[in-house]
Amino acid sequence: MTLDSLQLLFFKNYDDAALRLSPGLNCFIGDNGSGKTNLLDAIHYLSLTKSAISSSDALCIKQGADFFVVKGVFSSELPTSPETIQVSLRAGQKKTLTHNKQAYERMADHIGRYPAVLISPYDTDLIRQGSEERRKYFDSLMAQLDHEFLELLIAYNALLRQRNAVLKQGSDRPAHGFDREYLLALDEQLAPIGQQLTLLRQAFLDEYVPIFQRHYQQLADGREVVTLTYKSQLIGADFAQLLRMNERRDFALQRSTTGSHRDDFVFLMDELPVKTHASQGQQKSFAIALKLAQFEMLAAKQQHKPLLLLDDIFDRLDDKRIARLLELVADETFGQVFLTDTNLERTDRALSRVTIPILRFRVQDGSVAPV
Repeated sequence: MTLDSLQLLFFKNYDDAALRLSPGLNCFIGDNGSGKTNLLDAIHYLSLTKSAISSSDALCIKQGADFFVVKGVFSSELPTSPETIQVSLRAGQKKTLTHNKQAYERMADHIGRYPAVLISPYDTDLIRQGSEERRKYFDSLMAQLDHEFLELLIAYNALLRQRNAVLKQGSDRPAHGFDREYLLALDEQLAPIGQQLTLLRQAFLDEYVPIFQRHYQQLADGREVVTLTYKSQLIGADFAQLLRMNERRDFALQRSTTGSHRDDFVFLMDELPVKTHASQGQQKSFAIALKLAQFEMLAAKQQHKPLLLLDDIFDRLDDKRIARLLELVADETFGQVFLTDTNLERTDRALSRVTIPILRFRVQDGSVAPV
C-alpha cells in the first residue's frame, strides 16, 4: 500500500498544495517552521482521522480560512482501483471523512485500513508524561490491530462520560442527590466492558513485549534489560464491586475514580523506572523501539507495511540511532517512508546507501515543490 498523491487546502500553514509521491522514500526539506511536519500530520489524518500534534481539529484550519481539506490517493499491489480518502472540516461543523467520495457512517470504520507509524522528537513524552499519554498511544495501536478492542473502547468511553455526568449532576443539585438507579444501570453495562478491555490489553502485551525488547537490543547494544508491565485496578478484581465500593468517593469528586481509564503501562529498565533511571540516549532508544515494534505488529496484522513518518530525526537523534533506522530503510524493512530534515546535503549523505526510489521536496513558507 502506498500513498500516491497528497493534496491540502487551507490546512495549517498551507493555502493549496498538491504532491505526487514516490512509493519509496519522500524527503521534505525546509527550515524549522516552514511546514514540513504539517505534511506528515496531513498523512496522519488520512490514516487515523486526527492530528498527531494538535489537540483540536479546528486548530488545523489555516488562519483566516473557515475550513480545511486533506485528500490522499492510495494504491496497492492488488489489482484494484486507487482509493481516495478525504478528511475535511468546516468551522463549527462536524469533521467529514470519505472513501471514494462515500462518507463513512462512523470514523471508527476507517481505523486500521491505512496504518501509519510516526517517529518524532516528542516520542520520549511517552516516558516523561503521565499515564494518559501512554494509554492513548497503546489504545491507538490496539485500535488499528483489533476492531473488537476499538468498539469496546468507544462503548466504554461513552458510558464513562454518562456516568461522570450523573455524578456531577448530583453534586450540582445536593438537595436531590444523583440518580442512583441510573448510575447502577450504567455500572451494569460498564463493568463487563472494562473487564474485557483489561483482558485484551494483557493479551496484547504478551505479544508486543518480546518484539519491543528485540528492537531495543538492536538499537542500543546494551546489557540492560527493558520491559513494560500493565498496571490496572481491574487485574484480579471485580470491577462491578469496585464501582460500588467507590460510589461515595466518586460522588464527592464528581468523577469515576476506578476503571480502565485509570490504567497505565509501566516502562522499566533493569526493573527500575525508565523515566528516572535511564539516560537520555536510553530513553530515545526505548521510545524508538516502541515505534518499531508497533510497525512490525501492524505490518504482520495488515499484511502490508504501514506508512512510516520520520520527523526531524537527524536533528534530534545521535548518529548511532540514525544509522540503525537508515539500515532498516536500506534493507527495505519499511515500505513507503516520509522524512523531514532542515539540510538537503545532510539528508543526501545519510541516504547514500539507500537504493529505493527517492523524491526530494523543498518546503518554504507553506509551499512545497520537488527539488
